[in-house]
Amino acid sequence: MAAETDYLALLDRAKSNLPKDVAEHERFQIPAVDIMYEGKATVLRNFKDIVDVLRRDEKDVTQYLLRELGTAGSMEERRLVFKGKVVRAQIEDKLSSYVATFVMCSECNRPDTKLVREGRTLILKCEACGAHRPIKVKRVQPQKSARPTLEEGKIYEFTVEDIGGRGDGVARKDGFTVFIPGTVSPPVGISKSSGPLILGPGFSQRPGV
Repeated sequence: MAAETDYLALLDRAKSNLPKDVAEHERFQIPAVDIMYEGKATVLRNFKDIVDVLRRDEKDVTQYLLRELGTAGSMEERRLVFKGKVVRAQIEDKLSSYVATFVMCSECNRPDTKLVREGRTLILKCEACGAHRPIKVKRVQPQKSARPTLEEGKIYEFTVEDIGGRGDGVARKDGFTVFIPGTVSPPVGISKSSGPLILGPGFSQRPGV
């Protein structure tokens, strides 16, 4: 009985020594995103309130949101202003990703953490359970769209824009320069391709082309 009493006393003492944020982790709740539109700009009106709950540097959160949303913006007093129209769901999604990466402990799932830089590595340390982990940010590289191409043997419509030095028509399409006999613009079959320069029928490869 005495041992149980001692254990409960030690447990109460441990709880009383916990940081206030740890003891009240059940109350952790991000304020609902409050946005409005001013002209072509999107304003997150309660940005400062959100940052205060996260206990993170407002500049870091700002840079993260701007980078992830692919837009420019700046903080104005308690608001974060994005250039262009950003919908509420986008902001909520990026804030959730930020919390999962930079706030929540992966061991005890509590928000009572702090960021510490050790050398070049950013470490998330939990004040509740003592766990720590390096921050790993997944960066999605934008996919490069395939460059349009003109295929040999196919028929295309061109408009002659200029006359070359030898009297041949010069047309341009999808980043390619096409040389066409004469100065009219009928449908032309592609007979030979040389990088960005394409010769219409009746042309032979010329030096320097």
